[in-house]
Parts: sequence; C-alpha cells; structure tokens
Amino acid sequence: MIGCFGVAPAAGEAISTATSAQHGGNMDYRHFGPGCTVYFPVLTEGALFFLGDAHAVQGDGEMAGTGIEISCDVRFSVDLIKGKTIGWPRGENADFIWTTGNARPLDQATQHATTEMVRWLTTDYAMDAVTANVLLGQTVEYDLGNMFDPAYTMVCKLAKRWLTS
Repeated sequence: MIGCFGVAPAAGEAISTATSAQHGGNMDYRHFGPGCTVYFPVLTEGALFFLGDAHAVQGDGEMAGTGIEISCDVRFSVDLIKGKTIGWPRGENADFIWTTGNARPLDQATQHATTEMVRWLTTDYAMDAVTANVLLGQTVEYDLGNMFDPAYTMVCKLAKRWLTS
C-alpha cells in the first residue's frame, strides 16, 4: 500500500508530508494499493503530484507509528478530469467507493469524509441528499487510516453493490 501521496496544498502552502489534509498526504489507508483508482482535488496549477511511504502491511490507524516499510516500484497513470470539482481525496476499487477526511479531532475527519461521500453520491449517482443520507445511514462502513500523525484519516466507504450507474 502507499501511505503518503497527493497533490500540492492550496495557496502555495508548504506543509510536512507527515500530515494530511484536503490535498491528500500521509493518509496511511490500507486500501490505497494495487488496483485502486484515486481522485485528488487539484488545488494549485499543475497539481504537483507526489508519492511515497510504501508499506508491505499495516494495521488500521498505524497504531505503532509505522507499518512494515518497504521500497517499491510503482506504476501509475495520471488523468485530469476537466470540469470536475471535488473537495477531498476519493478512491475506488472493484468492490467499494470511498472518501477520506483528514483532520483532528477524529469526529471532524469523519464529518469531512461523510460530507464528501454525500457530495459524490448526489453529483455522480443522481441521488438527492436525503436518499444519499438514508443509504449511508444503513450501509456505510468507516475505516481508520492514519491516527498517529498530526491529522487523523477517516474513510467513509460504500459497497458498490448498493449503487446503480
């Protein structure tokens, strides 16, 4: 899995790669690995994508402060989706879509992730906000990403079986 990746923060802000925010960063989420597609908001011209911090394995929350750190070769492609605006990092694989919220305290990270999921469901899956919230209230799964560094990562995850194209 890739623990730390994203794009440059907004407004020329320079922050440590040890933390995370709307731009991505050190999220340490176990499903950011082979076969997933990740979406980042573009917050500055050129996006300035970065990637690092590979782990062979890591438990939820990175509770020991580290996973099993490894070197790796990563093959990826980057596409710009013009006209698309998102607020927080998103991901998907064959079985799930997910959104991330990066903040402290943990309830604020959860709120960011959940709000971004509602935004995704209403813009890309033609749901109104009430339907999206009812669906999430019955089917959402929350996963813990990084809980060791300055900002925590909460993931709001929804199985694709609950969605229609």
